[in-house]
Amino acid sequence: MNKSDGRPRGIFLVLSAPSGAGKTSIRRKFFERHPEVQFSVSYTTRKPRPGEVDGKDYFYISEAEFRERIEQGEFAEWEENYGHCYGTSGKMMDRFLDQGRDMLLDIEMRGAKTLKKNYSGGIYVFVLPPSLAELKSRLQNRGESDAEIKKRLGQVLQEIEEALGYDYVIFNDSLDRAVDSLQAIYLAEKSRTERRIKQIQDILDEEKED
Repeated sequence: MNKSDGRPRGIFLVLSAPSGAGKTSIRRKFFERHPEVQFSVSYTTRKPRPGEVDGKDYFYISEAEFRERIEQGEFAEWEENYGHCYGTSGKMMDRFLDQGRDMLLDIEMRGAKTLKKNYSGGIYVFVLPPSLAELKSRLQNRGESDAEIKKRLGQVLQEIEEALGYDYVIFNDSLDRAVDSLQAIYLAEKSRTERRIKQIQDILDEEKED
């Protein structure tokens, strides 16, 4: 519970996927349906892709600044992936969750493992493409070089095995169906009995007052 006002602590969903599986598109459509959910904006040392906005998609910082934040213990999790660093601010997470706000985190598999060790109660969702052929096509359409595609596909099978450690798996053969699945997971988790204890108790207290 949030000690300041009695509201329950927020919940957080962690979304992971191999590159090109479509998790960014799923995440954006999910937020159109649930603007009340807070996106955890990660820090990264990579350059913005076309259409990405600093402070909205990521906080884009230098590697030197990133390393300094590691030294200060700021990150709840961080990792280096394809030559770039990515990290989640623990202070930011605690602030929103303590306010009773729900969050969605878009992070890679190694970071998700670290986060699971540091924070309890997360809901971990893994997104998969319908096939490796479809994944290759999506990477090509995204403008990745042949060398980069070959490098990424070489790691995909190992990454897919990581799905076995997640709570839920979504196959992204249709964007709308994938978003429907993520929304269903979120609403079901929100309705768990242990998350509704206060509301249940409020109803019982009404009966006592009568």
